[in-house]
Amino acid sequence: MSTDFEDHCWKDVIPAHVLELYARRRRKTFVGPAPALIAVDLYELVYQGGNTPMQDLVTTYPTSCGANAWNAIEPTKRLFAAARRAGLPVFYSTTDSRPESVRPTRTEAKAPRDPALYDIRPEFKPQPGDVVVTKQRASAFFGTALVSQLTQRGIRSIVMCGESTSGCLRASAVDAYSYGFHVTLAEECCFDRVDLSHKMSLFDLHHKYCDVMKIDEILAHLEGMVVAEAVG
Repeated sequence: MSTDFEDHCWKDVIPAHVLELYARRRRKTFVGPAPALIAVDLYELVYQGGNTPMQDLVTTYPTSCGANAWNAIEPTKRLFAAARRAGLPVFYSTTDSRPESVRPTRTEAKAPRDPALYDIRPEFKPQPGDVVVTKQRASAFFGTALVSQLTQRGIRSIVMCGESTSGCLRASAVDAYSYGFHVTLAEECCFDRVDLSHKMSLFDLHHKYCDVMKIDEILAHLEGMVVAEAVG
């Protein structure tokens, strides 16, 4: 459980009177029962240009998330390691890069088609038994078999990470909530091209659909699952 419901990255952009408007939404936050890990779009495209501020990449790699993507690597590695130790099923989403796949918006139509750019980053390489979902829209759920794969495995809640916070991750989180899953977002493992979009999206999701939690809180829960399994 979080010690402070508003102790998150948005503290410097949300004024006090707005926090007061949302005060009735304060609650205990937690990782739900029978969880799975879903990693949204951790593919090579968003790491292009290296650990560089986004404003320095906009002309050369406009679809990169620059330093924000690179800063999320280490906490995300910790999340993956803990999830695997706890035996969580692991799911990934990536973009359907086939030439015949539909690109419905102007932004997506301009995205590179090179399939290698949509490979999952090596630090998070899928392991045997993991599931990789390819999608043509923002949400990992829309037009895919993800929800049926989750229900077949008895999954009741989701720990989610990835990008972009205001785009595909948000769409996936809202759909997961709409399908009845309890959704926990690992704050340090989510990222976006624009800090304000990232912070505002997490704030909005936290107060409406998901529990945003610090990585250390989530890791403590997952380690508890390992201990409980050993004792059992």
